[in-house]
Amino acid sequence: MSSILIALGLTLFAGMATGIGSAIAFFAKKQNYRFLSVATGFSAGVMLYVSFVEILQKGGTALARAYGEIPGAWINAAAFFGGILLIGVIDNLIPSAENPHEVPSETQMADFRDACTLADTGPADCGDTGRKAKLLRMGLFTALAIGIHNFPEGLATFLAALSDPALGMAIAVAIALHNIPEGISVSVPIFYATGNKTKAFAWSLASGMAEPVGALLGYLGLLLFFGNPSGGMPPQVMGILFAGVAGIMVYISVDELLPTSRAYGRGHDSILGMVAGMAVMAASLLMMK
Repeated sequence: MSSILIALGLTLFAGMATGIGSAIAFFAKKQNYRFLSVATGFSAGVMLYVSFVEILQKGGTALARAYGEIPGAWINAAAFFGGILLIGVIDNLIPSAENPHEVPSETQMADFRDACTLADTGPADCGDTGRKAKLLRMGLFTALAIGIHNFPEGLATFLAALSDPALGMAIAVAIALHNIPEGISVSVPIFYATGNKTKAFAWSLASGMAEPVGALLGYLGLLLFFGNPSGGMPPQVMGILFAGVAGIMVYISVDELLPTSRAYGRGHDSILGMVAGMAVMAASLLMMK
């Protein structure tokens, strides 16, 4: 039970980082895009390194024990690409205009402000009603998109933490870093549409809470179908899940985090952040041995 609580706590920590992004959007006079670039690059580096060096290897070891070395290797590779396919399908079901990883640019921020000239009464009491409705729709759809994305991310963090709390901590930190810009992308349009910081913060935080919810629902479903009487899961099931999780994390890193990091950075910010993330993850894994 304690291992489950630790895994759930780490998943909750990762999900709540959207609230940090929301707070940055409200209280920072100017968004530090270079920080966001390095942070998302760092997150991608951690996720790529740990996926290929640790999680995929764990899956291969478990499957080799269950099915033999050669069949296990084939199943491991199939599960890895199955994870990529799963998150790719989820990604394509979300409207492309509501990119959950795209932080509003300075131009967009100016457009949001122009939608309603700020007054003492707040943005909800002035400006064009149709424009505010469009902003509100943008924020709500982004929250929904992020919530859908966060279901598999939450399960990935939970399963990793359940197997190895130290590994789960590293993944939780990486996912928390990339949840910060997600929180900004939800809260900014909702705030400028409603003038209500509490409502914008609540929607931003709710989108992140999809991670622990997805983790619990996914784990309970897996226990229902594959669990044994002692409450655990067969090693071959865990092996397939680990390989699938590695695929999900690689897809998120390559398709979402690295492009976002490059878009908001300067020079080599993105690659420096990625290499730093890999180096920190490598050092952490070596110190845990």
